[in-house]
Amino acid sequence: MPCLSLADRIDALLPQTQCTKCGYDGCRPYAQAIADGAAAINRCPPGGDDGVAALAALLDTAVLPLDLSRGAPGPLTVARIDEAHCIGCTLCIRACPVDAIVGANKRMHTVLADWCTGCDLCVAPCPVDCIDMVPAGRAWTPADAQAGRQRHQARQVRLARETADNARLMAAPAELAAAPRPAASPPDGDARKRAAIESALARARARRTATPT
Repeated sequence: MPCLSLADRIDALLPQTQCTKCGYDGCRPYAQAIADGAAAINRCPPGGDDGVAALAALLDTAVLPLDLSRGAPGPLTVARIDEAHCIGCTLCIRACPVDAIVGANKRMHTVLADWCTGCDLCVAPCPVDCIDMVPAGRAWTPADAQAGRQRHQARQVRLARETADNARLMAAPAELAAAPRPAASPPDGDARKRAAIESALARARARRTATPT
């Protein structure tokens, strides 16, 4: 079994809601920042005081009070879309860090409640304010955290692939434009052809003139 890095062990203690309230783009970047000594251990509202205590024990450091400027801990909530008012803009789909919202452009969207991490990142982008965070009626479990990590990682891989594909598509026209073009015929090519024909005709006329009748 491979030895886990410090960032791996820190990441294993984080709730994997991918809410970015810590100031980092997901739980893994926050874990890396803690491992590097660049971030404090008390910036995760979903983890609460228990999460801070677990990180302090791992790192053998003092327990810090939760940084409430990042948000307050509380029961798990999930996003709910008022489907009667959804305009199908896809902005919430693009905001969801774990692909828990399904739908298509100009079609009604809906939330997969079992996948939703309660991050609330979909709320602000909605142009018609049709998304609310409602009590989930259950606790966030280690199994939920593992699934959240896997879905977030899968989404990151997909987005990276789409970005690379788009870059290749954008580069193709530029490469075609920059490719050497076949050399054009010399501008006097037609003139040479006409001169050759006229010369041949002149020789033919001269032969007819020189031929005795």
